[in-house]
Amino acid sequence: MDVSIIVPLFNEEESLPKLHEWIVRVMQEHNFTYEIIFVNDGSTDHSWQVIETLSEENPNVHGIKFRHNYGKSAALYCGFRAAKGDVVITMDADLQDSPDEIPELYKMITEDKYDLVSGWKKKRYDNAITKNLPSKLFNATARRVTGLRLHDMNCGLKAYRQDVVKNIEVFGEMHRYIPYLAKMAGFTRIGEKVVQHRKREFGVSKFGLNRFVNGYLDLMTLWFLTKFGKQPMHFFGLIGSLVFLLGLVAILVVGIHKLVALANHVPAILVTDSPYFYLSILAMILGAMLFLAGFLAELIIRNSQERNNYLIEKEI
Repeated sequence: MDVSIIVPLFNEEESLPKLHEWIVRVMQEHNFTYEIIFVNDGSTDHSWQVIETLSEENPNVHGIKFRHNYGKSAALYCGFRAAKGDVVITMDADLQDSPDEIPELYKMITEDKYDLVSGWKKKRYDNAITKNLPSKLFNATARRVTGLRLHDMNCGLKAYRQDVVKNIEVFGEMHRYIPYLAKMAGFTRIGEKVVQHRKREFGVSKFGLNRFVNGYLDLMTLWFLTKFGKQPMHFFGLIGSLVFLLGLVAILVVGIHKLVALANHVPAILVTDSPYFYLSILAMILGAMLFLAGFLAELIIRNSQERNNYLIEKEI
C-alpha cells in the first residue's frame, strides 16, 4: 500500500464528508493505493455515524472509536499502530490542512529519502495575538531545546516513512514533538515543506491557550527524559551527592570552628545554636533524598504497563 492517511478528530461531523471526498479525489488522480484511518477521539456529535457511512461507501476507510476523549497523542498512537502504508500522512479533520499537499509529501519521503517531513504553515489565518504569536514563541523555544530547525513543529500535516511511526511512542501530549521523538529514535533525515493553511469552515478550535503552557512543560519533560530517561541517577544522584557534600563540609566547618574556639579558650556558642548547623543538616538530608529518588527512579523507569492502554469501543 502506498499511503496511510491518519485523521484524528473530535466533533468534526460537518467536515468529514468533504475531507473524505477531497482525499479520495487526490488519491485517484495520482493512482495511489491508500487507506484512510479516522480516529474518533470520544466525539459527542455524530462523527462516528459519519465514519461508518463513509466506510460502507468506501472500503479504504477505516475507523477507530475511543470511549472517551484521550487527546491527540492517543489518537495518533493508535493510528500509527494500525497504519499499513509505506508512507504515513497525518492531517487534521477541520479542513485547515489541504490533501493536495499529499503527493509532494509522498515524493519527499519516497524519492528524496526523508524519514519525516513536517508541514510549515508559513501564512496563517489564525488570530495573531492568541495563536500566531504564542506559536512563534513556542517554536523558537522548541528549536533551541531540540536542535531541530523546524518553523512549525506542531503542524498536524506531516509525512513519515512507515519505519518511523512503528518505532516511536507518542504518549501524554507529546504529539507536539514527534519530530524530536523521531530524531531521538535515530531517524535524522527530517525535512520541512511549506504547506497551505486554510480557514476553518466548520465548528470551532478544540485547543485553548493552555496548550502553550502545557507545551513548554512537555518540552522540559521530553528534554529530561531524553537526557536522563535511561539513567535518572545521573541527574538526581549527581545533584544529591553535591548537596550532601556541601552540607557535610558546612557541618565540619561549624564543628572545627567550635573545636578551635575551645582549644584557644575563646568563648563560643554551642554548635546547635548556630543556624549554619541546621542548614548543613538540611542540605545533607535533601542530598540523601535526591540520591534515593534517583535510585528508586532507576528501578521503576518507564516500566508502566498502562501508559498506552486506551479503551477502544469499535473498529472498522
